[in-house]
Amino acid sequence: MLQILTTAAIREIEALAVNEGIPESEMMTRAGTALARRAAAYLRSLPAAIEQARVTCLIGPGKNGGDGLVAGRVLAENTNALVRFYLVRKRPDDDPLMQPIVDAGHLVVVAEDDLRYRVLTQLVASADLVIDALYGIGTTPPLRPEASKLLRAAAQALREKPEPPPTWVIEPEHAPQPTPRPFILACDCPSGMNADTGEHDANTVHVNETVTFIAPKPGLLRFPGAAAVGRLTVAPLGIPPSLKPFKETKTFLVDADYVSARLPPRPADSHKGSFGKTLVIGGSMNYLGAPALAALAAYRSGAGLVTVASIADVSVAHAGRLTEATWVILPGEDGVIAQDAARVITDEMAGVASLVLGPGLGTQQPTFEFLTTLLQQHSAKPGVPRTIGFQPVLPPSPPAEAVTRQFPPLVIDADALNLLAKLDKWYTLLPESTILTPHPGEMARLCGTETSDVQNNRVDLAREKAKLWKCVVLLKGAHTVIASPDGRIALLPFKTSALAKAGTGDVLAGMCGGFLGQGMKAFDAAVCAAYLHGFAGTLAEAAVGTARSVIASEVVDHIQAALAALEGAS
Repeated sequence: MLQILTTAAIREIEALAVNEGIPESEMMTRAGTALARRAAAYLRSLPAAIEQARVTCLIGPGKNGGDGLVAGRVLAENTNALVRFYLVRKRPDDDPLMQPIVDAGHLVVVAEDDLRYRVLTQLVASADLVIDALYGIGTTPPLRPEASKLLRAAAQALREKPEPPPTWVIEPEHAPQPTPRPFILACDCPSGMNADTGEHDANTVHVNETVTFIAPKPGLLRFPGAAAVGRLTVAPLGIPPSLKPFKETKTFLVDADYVSARLPPRPADSHKGSFGKTLVIGGSMNYLGAPALAALAAYRSGAGLVTVASIADVSVAHAGRLTEATWVILPGEDGVIAQDAARVITDEMAGVASLVLGPGLGTQQPTFEFLTTLLQQHSAKPGVPRTIGFQPVLPPSPPAEAVTRQFPPLVIDADALNLLAKLDKWYTLLPESTILTPHPGEMARLCGTETSDVQNNRVDLAREKAKLWKCVVLLKGAHTVIASPDGRIALLPFKTSALAKAGTGDVLAGMCGGFLGQGMKAFDAAVCAAYLHGFAGTLAEAAVGTARSVIASEVVDHIQAALAALEGAS
């Protein structure tokens, strides 16, 4: 688990670290060395034909530039790379960071001596690797004109392309391969970014990898800045985790260690009942596949038994292929689940360890009646709230014993969320710690706001609503946010368009249900399911070769590989 800390908290930690016996110069040495190690790892991946890689270090005037100087020196001392340094501003002659670089005879260019940034352009365009150590986490965009101008010149050099081949090639794999643009490695954050908000200068360069120090900063995980970060690597620098700011934050970035430590155990003497029964309710004539995807994902997550409750058309479509699941046939009306199905679900509830409600449900009137009836029958607070979209449908008051019967741990997804949004104070009908899995549009409907408002305030909105609704809110999207009613916030490291496909949300809901059924607490179940879902998406992308072509069933197919990787790391 990696706590996410603001720049103010990072400054406080740096001051406290000095008191703990780690001087500022030592922190800079550790930061530069960590950056050099990531640079060296990239250089080792270059083709053997490149006998001597060329590295350009862009060095700013502050601490970020100091980290870059250390990185360049360490890289030159430990590899055969040709390392060049481009300084925004001349450093003092007695600067201890500059002296070994000058003594070693490395090329050093100062911006004030570079007419129209011609040398900068040549150094960047000719490099195999560029280290961006210009401006760090203290930056507030927009940059000053001269700084922004320098960034613009660097960006222009990076955009330069070789001349296109003179002939058309029918088969792309036989086309002449252009020289790849330099790999860009950012020091702490891409230059020109506000590390707290994610805002950045218009000329901020989008990098391939960012090595950030001590802890992730919120702006690195928030768009638009997150798009410029590339792969995010965290170098803790050996700072004691017992320092006060680490303990005070409830916001963290999920890593593999956090998830692997929380996966449910699998005793050798277990049986299917050891891992719970998950009931998936959903499906309609228009969305036949959704509950099947959720069921498969629940199984892949380790559930002992998965039952799908849906209309006959759904079972006919999938029973022959989804042979591991059991089926409950629900009454239907006009191709969707009918109100009378609530009674059938109530009869099936005994022995169910988790319930997934919503995949492919549809939003027609009969489905709305089914949902409101089901919620009333299993709510400790009987009575259906005032509706907004449909005419109020007040089912008969259930018998007293039905009112006190509670849901098993519950996941609500997709159209069930859209139907809930039509009710006033819908959250009063849900058991506490229900997992809600909205995408930004569904979240906007639940909150009565616009999708843009959700995207501009993802973390704070999820935290606020999780507390109000007393639910775990899993807000999907790049760097998915999981919020607990107790104030904890988990962010995921994944941002891939491979998951921007119909059906991947059904997969995630099924995984949440599978982990709930194995006895996990709601927040941990949501975090582990979302992490493995994102990991499986990246594995599917790698297997397919492009994020563009990944489909939801391929994400399901890679859940086992994601789990195997985490179990092997634990």
